Amino acid sequence: MTTPPDPIQPPLERWFPLLTPRLILREFHEDDLDDIQAYAEDPEVVRYMDWGPNTPAMTRQFLDLRLDDQRTWPRLAFSLAVEVRAEARMIGAVRLDVSDPANRGADLGYSFHRDYWRRGIASESARALARVAFERLGLHRLWATCDVRNTGSAGVLEKLGMRREATLRQHLWVRDGWRDSHLYAILADEWAARDNRAAP
Repeated sequence: MTTPPDPIQPPLERWFPLLTPRLILREFHEDDLDDIQAYAEDPEVVRYMDWGPNTPAMTRQFLDLRLDDQRTWPRLAFSLAVEVRAEARMIGAVRLDVSDPANRGADLGYSFHRDYWRRGIASESARALARVAFERLGLHRLWATCDVRNTGSAGVLEKLGMRREATLRQHLWVRDGWRDSHLYAILADEWAARDNRAAP
C-alpha cells in the first residue's frame, strides 16, 4: 500500500522578497496605493479578470486586506507586489495559494500594468513563484486558470511548462456573462526535468 504524502505545512521562515533579474517580489507597502490603482482601474488589464475595474475605494480595500494578511505568519496563501528594480516602481501583483495542502497543491495568479505587457515580466514572476512552490515548499502540483480568450496569459503558463488539462465551461460569472476557463498545471517531476534546461 502506498503511503499518502504528508500535508504541506506553512513555512517557518519567510521566503520573500524574491529577486529576479529585473524584479523584486515583495510584501505590499502602504505607499503602493497609487501604483495599484494605476493598473487596477484599467479596463484592459481587468478584461479577463473576475474583479475590477477598481474604484479608489476598492483599491484601498484591496491594499488594506493585503496589509492585514501580511501580519499573519506562518501562512499558506501569499500575495506579493511586483516592483521593477531599475525603476523602483510597483507594476503588478502575483499570488501563490496552497489551496490543497493535503494533496500538496497550489494555484498561482498575476496581474500587471499594461505598460509592462509583452516584456516577459509575467513569465519572470511566475517562474520565481514556481521555483518557490516546488523547491522550497515541496509542492506536488501547481495549477492556474485563465479565460479562454486570454491568449497572453495562456502563453505565459505554457512557457512555464504547464499543460492544458481541461476547459471549464461556464464555471465563473464575470461582467460580460459566464466565463469559460482553461485549466493548466505542472507536476513537481515535470518542473524538475524542465527547469534544469530553462533560462533563469
